Amino acid sequence: MAVKEPHVGESHIPDIAHHVHLPTTRPSLFLDRILDWVGTTFSWLWMAVMVVILISVILRYVFGQGSIMLEEVTWHLYGAAWLVGLSYALVHDDHVRVDVLHERFSPKNKARVELFGILFLLLPFLVIFFWDSIPYFWQSLQLNERSQAPDGLAARWALKFFLPFSLFLLIIAAIARLLKCTARLFGRPAPVLNDPFVKGASSSPPSDQ
Repeated sequence: MAVKEPHVGESHIPDIAHHVHLPTTRPSLFLDRILDWVGTTFSWLWMAVMVVILISVILRYVFGQGSIMLEEVTWHLYGAAWLVGLSYALVHDDHVRVDVLHERFSPKNKARVELFGILFLLLPFLVIFFWDSIPYFWQSLQLNERSQAPDGLAARWALKFFLPFSLFLLIIAAIARLLKCTARLFGRPAPVLNDPFVKGASSSPPSDQ
């Protein structure tokens, strides 16, 4: 069997989009658009984090004044942005994959693995974690929890709110991904095209090879 030689200048870096094999559907596309908008909106928090860090550095090293409040603002914003970004990463399929066998599977076998993983591993974990996070946030809200530091922030519950909120977004993202798997394997819901939110996805239906 002849081996195809790469052309001059052709990259030897593996195609990072090799796992892109799921079509989207009308319901999953609707959910993904909402999650993409939420993730894009909250991504501005990273700019706010950099601004707060810059102010903290200037105050500390130029004026010799530290601020516990600014330090807490930094990790509050960081935590909120990171938590909301999880669902955005799942929508865009930018999460880290560590399964070395997955890339060797056929598109349908990849879809079967993802269907099983989402249905029996990811969704149960997210639902249980979400259910437990609600009283965690609610208790903080009722107690009007604040920082234990003298100059710290009030309303610590505002940060804890992002835990159930981000888990809820992840559940929606997982359901959207599950719909793509069922569309790939069973044709229901009806597949529309390859996922437009994933880099490298084409607009033509994926082949089984």
